[in-house]
Amino acid sequence: MIANAQLAEARGDIDAALTLLRDIRQEQGDHFVRSRELMAAMYLKHRKDRRLYAGCYREILDKKPTTQSFLMLGDAYMHILEPERAIEIYEQALKKNPKDWVLTRKVGQALIKTHFYEKAVTYYKAAIKTSGQNAFRYDLAHLLWRLKRFSESQAIITNALEISQSQSQDLQTLEWEVKLVNLLGQVQLNTDNKDTAIATLKRAHQTNQKLMRRLPVEQPDLLAEQKKFSISLCKQLGELISSHLRDNKQALNVYKEALNYDEANAEILMLMAKLEASNQNFDIAHNYCVAILKHAPHLDEPVLMMADLTFRQNDFDGALNHFTELLTRKPKTARRVGQLDLVPPVLEKAEKFSSRTQLDSGFHYSKGLYQWFTGDNNEALKSFNKARQDPEIGVTVTYHMIEICINPDNETIGGETFESMVQLSQTERDSYQSAALKTADSLLNDLKSKVFDELDFHIMCNFVLLAKRTKNEADLALNEFMKLLNDDRYRDNVAALLGVATAFMILKQTPKARNHLKRVAKNSWNFQEAEYLEKCWLLLSDIYIQSGKYDMAIELLKKVLLYNKSCMKAYEYLGYIMEKEQSYRDAAHNYEQAWKFTNCNNPNIGYKLAFNFMKAKRYVDAIDVCKEILTKYPEYPKVRKEILDKCRNSLKM
Repeated sequence: MIANAQLAEARGDIDAALTLLRDIRQEQGDHFVRSRELMAAMYLKHRKDRRLYAGCYREILDKKPTTQSFLMLGDAYMHILEPERAIEIYEQALKKNPKDWVLTRKVGQALIKTHFYEKAVTYYKAAIKTSGQNAFRYDLAHLLWRLKRFSESQAIITNALEISQSQSQDLQTLEWEVKLVNLLGQVQLNTDNKDTAIATLKRAHQTNQKLMRRLPVEQPDLLAEQKKFSISLCKQLGELISSHLRDNKQALNVYKEALNYDEANAEILMLMAKLEASNQNFDIAHNYCVAILKHAPHLDEPVLMMADLTFRQNDFDGALNHFTELLTRKPKTARRVGQLDLVPPVLEKAEKFSSRTQLDSGFHYSKGLYQWFTGDNNEALKSFNKARQDPEIGVTVTYHMIEICINPDNETIGGETFESMVQLSQTERDSYQSAALKTADSLLNDLKSKVFDELDFHIMCNFVLLAKRTKNEADLALNEFMKLLNDDRYRDNVAALLGVATAFMILKQTPKARNHLKRVAKNSWNFQEAEYLEKCWLLLSDIYIQSGKYDMAIELLKKVLLYNKSCMKAYEYLGYIMEKEQSYRDAAHNYEQAWKFTNCNNPNIGYKLAFNFMKAKRYVDAIDVCKEILTKYPEYPKVRKEILDKCRNSLKM
């Protein structure tokens, strides 16, 4: 009858299935219990009736009042989110079996579900005194960890581990030891003790390996669940070793261990692909992506990764082909191949595709990047702010917002070639810079609890100091950046080298800045450090221009444009050099590119373009640019008198 009922359910005839199951009586023993379990599942799945779902288990208890029946009814109430009723059932069962530690634990877990945390703490402490089970110690330590009572949690774990060491290493003791040591690692991570936490998690990993060797023989039914735990442990440990210890080789070995438990695990394979890519092993990374797509062809991330690999190998056109359909998530490629004009139609299409697009963080992130790259910083900040709380990209988005706040005018910080793009009085300029830096500080505070990679956070904190452009802040940042460079792990860190050079420029020690920047002048371009490399090359170009070494500056600027064909600043520097050499047509060409890549939003660039059009006797073009500037910035100085009127007079002659 049970088989016939299951066939009826498969056909969609739920009434018939329930009728067949209802006819199975108590006298039929285990078939009765099984029939009521199936009925309960059908009531919940197909009828969404929680009352009848629980009623089936109540019937089992009424007909067969065993400890197992109490457990089944209590678990049913927990499943439909009625923990108060579950506690009543578990406590009734405990009165009959006061030494049953499984029931005791169920009551404690139900108390936690009902948010009676202090009651649960008291309950577990009493249970530990009564039975001394490690399961109770683990639950109590886990609860205290969740309540951020870290010292209490650590004390309980340490005590439990000491007791475990004195016991025989049976399978259950080993299983609880793994869980306790892993929990201790989590507590240590929350107390900013990463080195100790990594050592603790390594211990958990080693103990877990012993457990996994014994499980297939001694308790194979636990193997599947323990494999999931093992993969999770390997993932966390690998990420910490990679980000904190900067030891990619060791991290890869940990990930390979995880693949022993699930060779097709997409998350682990993706992490390995990223590490291999950072080690410049692009072919190996590509193979991992292929392996992921073999088992999960619907995933976007490996496709994006393969496009990234093409991108990193400097095949930008090939990368753009990969990204065409996914451009709303990766507009940086269009930027580097100088085709930012491809982005707006894709964003517009995405917006029309679904009414929920406006709620999508990825959409706002992509839109913000486009607005940032084209110089519309106010709108970029608004778009980024809508994506800032996203758990996946929120940290990256916040970093971008900080970058805009510390350099809203897209200047070469420390550079001396150009004056500010914003035509304001010193008082007005100080006021808006002060407001922007306050916002940057606020965003940094918001990031503190979210950052996984503390190096990036430390670097950004010091760039915020440099943005204040005072001697005291520059000295502080310089000391911090020098500490990084003196650490063998970071001695070639491009971000730190840029920070040191920028600090020296602010302190008016140009030769020292130049010497540090020369260390990266010949560096090969790589994806991970692309933004900082570009800034280093631009700052060194600025120094060369100031000292009249135009050829050396041009060589570096062409290198910048090789890897970022939308770099407005590089075109602006080239325009400046051509203008100094009185090659006005070439200057106009470069300023025109800079004007294009700011989406005609930067009046300073527009002024220079119009001026060089005028000097090249392209009066009509100069007039058109002047009109565009004055439409957006009616009060922009000098444009009307020094260019527009002169060009009109020249056309009349």
